[in-house]
Amino acid sequence: MRERRRALPVRERLDAAAAVASHLLPELAAFEGRIAGYWAVGGELPLHAVQANLPATLRWCLPVLHEDGRLRFREWSAGQALEPNRHGIPEPAEGPLRAADDLAVVLVPLLAFDAKGDRLGQGGGWYDRSFAFRRTGDGAPAAAQRSPRLVGIAYGWQQADALEAADWDVPLDAVATPSAFHRFDR
Repeated sequence: MRERRRALPVRERLDAAAAVASHLLPELAAFEGRIAGYWAVGGELPLHAVQANLPATLRWCLPVLHEDGRLRFREWSAGQALEPNRHGIPEPAEGPLRAADDLAVVLVPLLAFDAKGDRLGQGGGWYDRSFAFRRTGDGAPAAAQRSPRLVGIAYGWQQADALEAADWDVPLDAVATPSAFHRFDR
């Protein structure tokens, strides 16, 4: 999946970004507060078309790696200062850090997803640790904590038949692809 994603021509990535925005933006109209995206690297589907057309009720944030192994989030607008983290991924350089539960929606990068909403990430566990509060002790989604909404962003070919989820994996609420918006019944 990584190799296929990296090999995508820029034009395909940009076309996919526009198509994802067309499916995702109507879904975001119901939310207000902060929405976290990501800085696309390694062929990840870019989010510039979403960010540029966000409803006025949402403020864009990017993740910041924190020393406790969890993500924090900072509001960011095009033109504001960025600095590379230890993996070389740009992060907002200034502003207050926000906790994961201070967000309305999080757009989550992934390598693969399945029809149940299970996600295969890059393997670092950052998103699973950051949103672990959305799980109960038995690994089931926590009924009381459904916020923020976790929406995977993927190319259609990243859908797998089935993924084996570990107890620590935090499932997605939905996935936006260039061809559809998939909701998962939880």
